[in-house]
Amino acid sequence: MTPDVLDDAAARKRIDPAGMLESITALPQQCHDAWAASQSFDLPANYREIDRVAVLGMGGSAIAGDLWRVLLQQESAVPVFNVRQYDLPPFVNERTLVIASSYSGNTEETLSTFEQALRTPAKKLAMTSGGKLLTIARANGVPTFSYQFTGEPRAAVGWGLMPLLAVSEKLGLMRDVQRDVEEMLEVMESLQGEIGMEMPAERNEAKQVARRLHEKLPVVYGAGPLTEVAHRWKTQINESSKAWCFYEELPELHHNAIVGYELPKGIARDTVVVFLRSEDLVHRRVLLRYGFTERLLHGAGVESLTVAARGKSALAQMMSLVIFGDYVSGYLGLLYGVDPSPTDVIAGLRAFLAAQK
Repeated sequence: MTPDVLDDAAARKRIDPAGMLESITALPQQCHDAWAASQSFDLPANYREIDRVAVLGMGGSAIAGDLWRVLLQQESAVPVFNVRQYDLPPFVNERTLVIASSYSGNTEETLSTFEQALRTPAKKLAMTSGGKLLTIARANGVPTFSYQFTGEPRAAVGWGLMPLLAVSEKLGLMRDVQRDVEEMLEVMESLQGEIGMEMPAERNEAKQVARRLHEKLPVVYGAGPLTEVAHRWKTQINESSKAWCFYEELPELHHNAIVGYELPKGIARDTVVVFLRSEDLVHRRVLLRYGFTERLLHGAGVESLTVAARGKSALAQMMSLVIFGDYVSGYLGLLYGVDPSPTDVIAGLRAFLAAQK
């Protein structure tokens, strides 16, 4: 597959018939719609009486909880725990808010933990487009944010994140969220003019990054709040590009990963490290480590590149890098000649598990 496919509208349509790249283009509007819809979502007054939050979710439905957790950590003393398991943590009690998030409403791990939560005195909340989760939540009187979206679960990140931001504002955990959402939308829409499908590759940084990752092993580095954005890049490249990808966190990787840069030689030559950078969200001592790490990689023959965040608020900066990474994953899928939308292996796993019941 030649790189020209990135600028060929007919080829893009042929390889991406379900329109994953169009879903990425629609992400700012999705965030706008989800934020507007969440303003009328009310919670009981006693939901403010919490000491901790547990977000239940898997895959594309869980990443919004990860992003929300690190945003909340900037302002609130209430810790958020992201639960990607079949069993509910034992710390859940009457002062815990349990949020079950499942796009389909049929994610078996989330249903398992949510059903366990129903047997506790915890405050509960559900977010879904339907399925068993919607039915169970409504049958048990659990406040439910129900939304409509057509597409892959990972493409619905706006419907996952915006209600969580609204909830945090309603519960007094975050302030000035409306202002940050407005800035985020402006930044994302402006960035699309630079990296969207119609911008030629010669002037499109996201297409250029995809070319550099093509036929390579991508490893995405993040620090502070950008660690979960690096996580998003990793999962998007896995699912939309159908390719290997890993992510690491600074400064932790300086206590292990840097020791192994040079071996095996073949892997070092075929690896590209992507640094996600913010001058505001990353500790100044960690920023010093970025340059040192780049020099180490260069000495080991490992290619690296940097993608910088846009905007002022943490939300705008994080989401600018999220949409950038989403575009990169879609473009990389085109370069590999694979349809970015379906995840047949995951569907096969679900069918296997269903047969074991």
